[in-house]
Amino acid sequence: MTDSAYLQAGAFIDSEHPAVRAFALERAKGGTDRERAVSLYYAVRDGVRYSPFLNFTDIETYRASSVLARGVGFCVGKSALYAACARAVGIPARVGFADVKNHLTTPRLRERMGSDVFIYHGYAELLLEGKWVKATPVFNRELCRRFRVKPLEFDGREDSIFHPFDEDDRRHMEYVNFRGTFADVPAETIMRDFREYYPSGYALGKDAENERFE
Repeated sequence: MTDSAYLQAGAFIDSEHPAVRAFALERAKGGTDRERAVSLYYAVRDGVRYSPFLNFTDIETYRASSVLARGVGFCVGKSALYAACARAVGIPARVGFADVKNHLTTPRLRERMGSDVFIYHGYAELLLEGKWVKATPVFNRELCRRFRVKPLEFDGREDSIFHPFDEDDRRHMEYVNFRGTFADVPAETIMRDFREYYPSGYALGKDAENERFE
């Protein structure tokens, strides 16, 4: 697939949406693609609240412009937003997915999902200085401080993926399977697999709108 495919707007990485473009153009700082990518990373990471308690039956949960409008998203939606912002300023971007085991899952989240393995954890990949670099603009700094999780930093040169240990050296995230990269979010596939893998948690999705990740 050519780089141009990673610059075009998609159904979920909707980089031509006026609100997404305005957000990206206002927050992209610096004279190089790498500098602009870094500034956009922090704008999405800390400017949009992270929550795993969302309605996964709502397809708008996966769309960049909807995540921006709502001011809250989970890993897939926030990564789609970051990729959309990158494309809006001319940086090729795509989304990738992995299955991760969260050794620090809260009891409430484990009870809801029925597992501490999270399939289709989303991240973004940007083409910077001739190579694809992973970036995970997911856990906002406030949330990291509350749970003593190390915030993910990004310099545009090295991959930014979940830390294996937290601030207290407890095991945190373990990558158990990579599912590849995509030019747009395969939302229908993710929703289907969520429904099969998390039958109880997915069914609760419609009632999740007012839950907060505390």
